[in-house]
Amino acid sequence: MGIGDKAKDALGDEQKSDAALDKAGDAADAKTGGKHSDKIDSAQDAADKKLGNE
Repeated sequence: MGIGDKAKDALGDEQKSDAALDKAGDAADAKTGGKHSDKIDSAQDAADKKLGNE
């Protein structure tokens, strides 16, 4: 596997994790009626940093 393939895999994983975090954040935001949007966004950012994909 070449470096280009590794880059494509990493990018794909990052896009998947970002999409999953966004979907989960949107669902949580919908459940709370938007009352905790700032905390949900903070949690999404923290999870993204833990995954190492910003």
